[in-house]
Amino acid sequence: MPATDDATLAVSVVVPACGRMDLLDRNLDALMRQQLDPQRFEIIVVDDEPNHNTLHLVAGWRTRTLERGPRLCYVANSGPSGPASARNRGWRAARAPIVAFTSDDAVPEPTWLSEGLAAFHDGLDVVCGRIRTPVPARPTEQQRSARVLEEADFASANCFFRKPVLERLEGFDERFNVPRGSDADMHFRLLEHGIAIGRAPRALVVHPVRPAPWGASLLQIRHAVFDALLYKKHPALYRQKIEPRPRWDHYLIVAMLLLGLASLLVGLTIFATLAFAAWLLLTIRLCAHRLRGVAHTPAHVADLVLTSALLPPLAVFWRLMGALRYRVRFA
Repeated sequence: MPATDDATLAVSVVVPACGRMDLLDRNLDALMRQQLDPQRFEIIVVDDEPNHNTLHLVAGWRTRTLERGPRLCYVANSGPSGPASARNRGWRAARAPIVAFTSDDAVPEPTWLSEGLAAFHDGLDVVCGRIRTPVPARPTEQQRSARVLEEADFASANCFFRKPVLERLEGFDERFNVPRGSDADMHFRLLEHGIAIGRAPRALVVHPVRPAPWGASLLQIRHAVFDALLYKKHPALYRQKIEPRPRWDHYLIVAMLLLGLASLLVGLTIFATLAFAAWLLLTIRLCAHRLRGVAHTPAHVADLVLTSALLPPLAVFWRLMGALRYRVRFA
């Protein structure tokens, strides 16, 4: 296939990848099935964990689609790592006037690109498509959390930018090392700059929820450190759209636990008993809230019961670490 003429390109698709070969292969298969002239788009895979496996996978797809297109490009992200950094490497390498972002674990529908492009009109610089996360009627807590993508005002797994807007905003803030933080930050910056976000409900991306290992919530809670940075940059929007008030329930649970331990150390047995009783009741209340509306399989219930005792101390720890790291009053 002859090299794609830049003048014919309408959109560059940026796909950050992080070593998940099966997911990236599924994503590329969906992108190759787009109902858009292959001469009108290119695909840029940004390898956030540069390795030969990803390079060979992309090279294999490039060989198979050499005659029909579209142009497929591999970019190694040499650092810093993270989804925001990978997206920035991708859009800066893009040759089209519009940049579409998705993720390696997403599956764009065949009309995704054509519907996204059709939503642009004069004066509109950013468009967000629709995300569908298939989950069972009784999901796990992880699946329920992932479903919020369906109602998100902005998600980098399905969005389109005119490239000058990305240049004006200097792309995604690379200090955010998780999609939730970088997505919210980009959304808030668009609002603060008065940049309208159009909607393309028929530009659909399916985002299957991968199985989570036991105790995944304990690993994810460390991302709370970035909430402090998000709050520092956008305090009003953070309280309006993310968290109207601090998680006082977490702080109260931790306070009762510390009070019980301190009372026990100084020999105040009655105070220790009362404090531990309050800690237990508050922890049970938290666990009951997490169990509401989710799957009640023995393994999942055991996961939520055990992690409910550990989540508040970890959440408070990471929030305080974020406040210290970014020097902001954040609770």
